[in-house]
Amino acid sequence: MIFTPLPLPGAWEIGLEPRSDARGLFARIFCEREFAANGLVTHWVQMNVSLSRERGTLRGMHFQRAPAAEVKLVRCLRGRAFDVIVDLRPGSANFGRHCAVTLDPDRRNAVYVPEGFAHGFQTLEPDTELQYFHSAAYAPEHEGGVNALDPALGIDWPLPPVNLSGRDRALPPLNRTDPP
Repeated sequence: MIFTPLPLPGAWEIGLEPRSDARGLFARIFCEREFAANGLVTHWVQMNVSLSRERGTLRGMHFQRAPAAEVKLVRCLRGRAFDVIVDLRPGSANFGRHCAVTLDPDRRNAVYVPEGFAHGFQTLEPDTELQYFHSAAYAPEHEGGVNALDPALGIDWPLPPVNLSGRDRALPPLNRTDPP
């Protein structure tokens, strides 16, 4: 596995090192020893998938607060997604900054989202399916978010946003978000 730090400390892009032969390929998507060697979470308690039918669908920006704060490992199984994380850690020199990675099943890459970050994505193709590993179980009473369209975030979404849920559209801007 290839661990590449992202511009926001604690966040990583994780690539695979496939072994190929005439049958196809084999690669690890998770190795406890390698994750631990990079100081990353190695215990996952919940795994989810999301399927977005329409190109341009925007989901996010979501997080969970303590005691249900979570780390996420996000991978694209089908389609392609413009995946974005925002640093919301109180006191962080990078508070409010974001970075983005295009998740692509052909690249087989993933994004490691640390605690204290909001996460969201926009689909670049129809029928885009993402897989999430979570370090904490979903706890609706501890969920939070920041509005993905807030100009203060400066996110340049690659497509006109569609299918933004009412819940996501109603999320507060950065300056009114209670950080995780």
